[in-house]
Amino acid sequence: MTNAPVRNTKVMNRFDLTSRLVAKLEHEEAVVGGIGNTNFDLWATGQRPQNFYMLGSMGLAFPIALGVALAQPKRRVVALEGDGSLLMQLGCLTTIATLAPDNLVMIVMDNGIYQITGSQPTPARHADIVAIAIGCGIARSSWAADEEDFERLVDQAFESAGPTLIAARIDDKPGVGATRRDPVQIRERFMQGLGVRQPL
Repeated sequence: MTNAPVRNTKVMNRFDLTSRLVAKLEHEEAVVGGIGNTNFDLWATGQRPQNFYMLGSMGLAFPIALGVALAQPKRRVVALEGDGSLLMQLGCLTTIATLAPDNLVMIVMDNGIYQITGSQPTPARHADIVAIAIGCGIARSSWAADEEDFERLVDQAFESAGPTLIAARIDDKPGVGATRRDPVQIRERFMQGLGVRQPL
C-alpha cells in the first residue's frame, strides 16, 4: 500500500505568491518563469529586464536558471516552475545539487494538473516534490505552509548560500494576463537586463 505525500499546507494562489515574491526583488535579481501560467503571472506583476519568460520549453526553467546562476554568481537567480514541468526534468535536481550554486532559488507552483492543456492530472498527486528534491541532494527544500511562511522561506533563501527549493500548493485559477510571445525580444531584453548585451 502506498501513501499520498503528507502536505499540511494551505492551497494558495499563484499570482498572489508571485506578487509577494516580486515585491522582494530589490537587487536586480534574475527571474526565470516556466512555461504557461507561471510566466503569465510573472508578466502580470510588472515586466522587468531581468525576467526571462519561457515559451514552449517544458521543464527547462530550472536548467536555464542554473546556467544563469553559474554565469553570474554574484546575482541572485530565481526560477518559477510548475509541478508537471519539473517532473519532466527531474534529473536537473541532481545536477543542481552537485554544482550547488549559492545564488539559486527554485520555486515550484504545484496544482497537480497540466492546466494549460486541459487540466489533466500530473503525477505530482502521488509524489512529494520536496521529498524528491531532498533525496536528490537539495537539503534546503521546504513546503510553504501558507502565504506568510512562503515569504519567510523566500527571505531565508535570499539571505543564505546554497540552492534552495520552495514548493507551494496552489489553486487552479488561470494565469493573469498573457506574455507577449516574441522570443527574440524576450532574449534581448533579458541579456540587456543581465548586463551582457548593450541595447541596439
